[in-house]
Amino acid sequence: MKNYEDIKKLRKSMEKVLDPKRYEHSLGVEFTAACMAMKYGCDIENARIAGILHDCAKCIPDSEKILLCEKNGIEISAVEKKKPALLHAKAGAFLAKTQYGIKNEDIINAIMNHTTGRPDMSLLEKIIFLSDYIEPNRKTIPGLFKAREACFNDINAAMAVVLKNVLEYLESGKGQIDDKTRETFDFYKVYLPKED
Repeated sequence: MKNYEDIKKLRKSMEKVLDPKRYEHSLGVEFTAACMAMKYGCDIENARIAGILHDCAKCIPDSEKILLCEKNGIEISAVEKKKPALLHAKAGAFLAKTQYGIKNEDIINAIMNHTTGRPDMSLLEKIIFLSDYIEPNRKTIPGLFKAREACFNDINAAMAVVLKNVLEYLESGKGQIDDKTRETFDFYKVYLPKED
């Protein structure tokens, strides 16, 4: 699966399984991921495929996400048990492989790690993680301009900036923090740009 026709088919599939807002978001992530892939010398088609598929399990009801993970031996963390919507990344990686025919492990990992990140991510994983945060349809949130700028200057600094923003947002009481997100920030925080 590496040509434009395949990507068009994936888009049509996503249009059927995602609500309109989520579909627009996925197109935005595909576009942004392609731009970042060009900037950093990553495979553009892989970036587009991971971008369009990254939320393929997002609109599945939480109970079905839990069932899918339990039936297929996919580990569910304590945070995911409390907030099953977070399982869409793991469930999406599984569906990418089994339902959408993706064999490339880097694409699978990019989908699996796009919400929490992980220490020492591949270039494609970083691109999808960041594209999900900065894509053009995202409503303006504190630090978004700085994150967008960092994404096209220094990808590791961008990881640090985005992870810091995410943790600050979650720590303000807006959501549960997965340990993996904190571990990822601990890995990338050495790249945080110096404050002016």
